[in-house]
Amino acid sequence: MIKPLPALFKWRHFEPDIIVCAVGWYLRFSLSYRDVEELLMERGLPADHTTIWRWVQRYAPELNRRCRRELKPTNGSWRVDETYICQGGNWRYLYRAVDSTGATIDFWFSAERDAAAAKRFFQKALAAPGHPRPRVITVDDNPSYPKVIAELKQERRLGRRCRCRTCPYLNNVVEQDHRAIKRRVNARQGFRSFDGAWRTIQGYEVVHMIRKGQVSWLPKGDVLGQIQFLRETLGLKS
Repeated sequence: MIKPLPALFKWRHFEPDIIVCAVGWYLRFSLSYRDVEELLMERGLPADHTTIWRWVQRYAPELNRRCRRELKPTNGSWRVDETYICQGGNWRYLYRAVDSTGATIDFWFSAERDAAAAKRFFQKALAAPGHPRPRVITVDDNPSYPKVIAELKQERRLGRRCRCRTCPYLNNVVEQDHRAIKRRVNARQGFRSFDGAWRTIQGYEVVHMIRKGQVSWLPKGDVLGQIQFLRETLGLKS
């Protein structure tokens, strides 16, 4: 008896298991699309690198959306920073926040590095489930952050006792965490479009969270369990 395909994979020319495997390789390791194409070719699966790109564009944001409900709660000590991403020959900005243990809280990709972008990032992070209101937010020397945090306090989105502090030493947690994302971005050698970059980065971030052990019932070092979790999250049964 032929198993019906999950709705997410209908009209695809390859089996869902192959698609999830290729997407997982690309998001998990520092590989280019052509690297993944060669890995599939070794296994007798002639998928063009542009096809793999389309898979990542379709399934990376979906993976990010579906994984959110499975993540552990973070703590109230936020470490916030932004890092540079090259897109179309221009510098874009990836805002990221982790807690004091290094667990990812949220992220936001922006064309600008200003107060408006910082505020959108904080609004997104505060609206996401599983994150208690921060009691302290550690930032770098970006002057936008204190201004935005003061505005959010006035709007009662942040508690009035929430402290904003500048401490490069404490912010090393988020700066070190940038490296896992930047390694994958560097293997990609830049992005052509802003939307394509944002969809891909969502995949990088969510797989990074899974590998850090942020899924509530999945241990950090359980590689086989993490692979199975990716499959089940996208609707494939064991």
